[in-house]
Amino acid sequence: MDLVTRSQASGPPAQAPPPPGEQTLRWVEQCLGPGAEVKMVRPLGGAQHVNHALLVASRFGSVHRLVLRRWTGRDRAAWDAEFSPEREIAALALLAGCELPTPELVAADPAGAHCDAPALLITRLIGHPARPGPDDLPEYLIQLAAALLSVHPLHGAATMPPYVPANRLEVRLPPKHAARPELWERAFDLAAAPAPEAAPCFIHRDYRPDNTLWSYGRLTGVVDWSTASYGPAAVDIAQMRWSLAVQYGRTAAEEFLSAFDRVSGGYVHDPYWDLRTLLDVLPEAPDRVLPEPWVLALEDHLASVLSHLGASTR
Repeated sequence: MDLVTRSQASGPPAQAPPPPGEQTLRWVEQCLGPGAEVKMVRPLGGAQHVNHALLVASRFGSVHRLVLRRWTGRDRAAWDAEFSPEREIAALALLAGCELPTPELVAADPAGAHCDAPALLITRLIGHPARPGPDDLPEYLIQLAAALLSVHPLHGAATMPPYVPANRLEVRLPPKHAARPELWERAFDLAAAPAPEAAPCFIHRDYRPDNTLWSYGRLTGVVDWSTASYGPAAVDIAQMRWSLAVQYGRTAAEEFLSAFDRVSGGYVHDPYWDLRTLLDVLPEAPDRVLPEPWVLALEDHLASVLSHLGASTR
C-alpha cells in the first residue's frame, strides 16, 4: 500500500472505501490535460479521508502515479473547522521546500465543486508501511527521528493553524478496558495544567509509523499532512512515542527519544506533551472503543511517563 491513513482503533473489519464517481474521475483526467485517461483505481483505505491510488495515462503515453484524497466526512466538517483540504494544501506548499520526501500537490477541488467531495490530487510516493524486525528496529527509529530535522525548521510555519489538542479534557473517562484507571485520572489532572513554554514550529501533528513509507529499509516518505500545525516540536515526538509503544512496546518509545536526542545534537523532552498526545486517543465513543491490547500498551507507556514526572503510579 502506498499511502496509509489513520487506522481505526477498533470495530468491525474496515469496508472498502467508496470509489470515486465518474464525475470525479473525469475531473482527474481534465487535470492531466486533454486525452488523459484513468487506467487504474485502487483503494488505499481511510476513514474521514478516503484515498485511492490512481494510474493516469496522458495523451502522449506517459503514466502518472497519483493519489486521490477525498474529504468524505462531511458530518465532521460541520463541527470541526480544522477538517478541511485547505489545511493540507497549505502544508504541502510549505513542504515543497523540504528535503524529506512528501507528496506534491497536482490539483485541488477544496469545495467539491467538480468532485463528489472536496478532493486533492497528489503524487504517489514509492514505498509501503514498515514492519521492522527486532534487529532492524534501532535503524528504523534513527530514521524516524532524523526525518523530523527537515520538517520542524520549515520557513513559513506561522502561516499554519496553531496546534490545539484534540482532547479538550471536557470528558475525563479512562478507556473502557483500563486495567489501571488511576493512571488516567492522574494524567487528566496533570494535562489540565498550563502547558510548558515551547517555541512553536511546523509540525506534522499526527507523526506515527503508519504515516511513513519505506522501501528496502529506507524511509521513502511521510504522508497525511491534513493536521499539520504550528506548535511545539515535542508534539511530534510524543505522538510517535505512544504509537511506537502500542506497536513495539514501551522500550521502543524510550529508544526513539534517545534517537532524537542523538540526531538533533541534544534534546530535552517535557513529559507533559506525552500526556497531552496520549490523551488525544480519548474519549472513546460507542462506535470507537480502544482494543484491550492497545490500552494495556498505552497504560505501560503512561506509567513510565508519570514516573518521569515524579508522580506515583501506585
